[in-house]
Amino acid sequence: MAKVAIITDSTTYLPKELSEGLNINIVPTVVIWNGEELRDGVDIQPGAFYERLAKSETMPSTSQPSPAAFKDMYEKLQKDGYTDILGLFVSAKLSGTIASANQAKDLVSGLNIEVMDGHSASMGTGWALLEAAKAAKAGKSLKECADIAKKAGEQTGLLLLVDTLEFLHRGGRIGGGARFLGTALNLKPILEVQDGRLEPRERVRTKAKALARILDLVDERIGGRTPLHLAVVHANAEADAKALLDEATTRFKPAMTALSAVSPSVGTHTGPGTLGVAFMAGYK
Repeated sequence: MAKVAIITDSTTYLPKELSEGLNINIVPTVVIWNGEELRDGVDIQPGAFYERLAKSETMPSTSQPSPAAFKDMYEKLQKDGYTDILGLFVSAKLSGTIASANQAKDLVSGLNIEVMDGHSASMGTGWALLEAAKAAKAGKSLKECADIAKKAGEQTGLLLLVDTLEFLHRGGRIGGGARFLGTALNLKPILEVQDGRLEPRERVRTKAKALARILDLVDERIGGRTPLHLAVVHANAEADAKALLDEATTRFKPAMTALSAVSPSVGTHTGPGTLGVAFMAGYK
């Protein structure tokens, strides 16, 4: 049976302790800053990105990986002996990454390539990606890995607390969240990924109350399902993220936890200070 290569984009930003021992290949998105193109996670790391963002008078933008970047990855994997490739990527409603991955399929031959929409971002996609990578390592077929990614993805969710909607609004990433603009002063917006799109959930006074509310919403979403995998993601807010993860761990007793930085390409749109909880509940 042909072995399966797993690829994703850099917005997933898996913690190294989770991906260690798994063959997950990353195609970086691009952060564009003052005309300079920086590959996410290669040319610029989260720490340096948020430090520069705090001082910069100009704001960055982002671009999905080009079809040529995907073609290079496909051909590299082919040279490494792979004929079957599974790609699981950030939601097509948040990025053009999937379109580039599909376009590149027509530029190569001799490969079986399955491109899947992760319907989320960050660890909202990451949990399903990890399950697919484990299946690939265990020798599962391309179809089996894809089925596992789909089933695991159906058990995931992502809730976010942002300091401001300014970044999401400017990048056109908030869908119905536009109705919050102009009314969110002194309120903390909670957003949720639904059907691959960031949608507004609630506005809560004070950060502490908003974080408590996120955990209540997570409780509602998981509905007591086990096992629970839970990650707290953050954009240059590590201390707050660790405290939130500690509280979530005490409350939910998850089987697996992780702390994950928000990648520069995602942080461009969410802004610094963002905190989120990504979970996978009930997948066995």
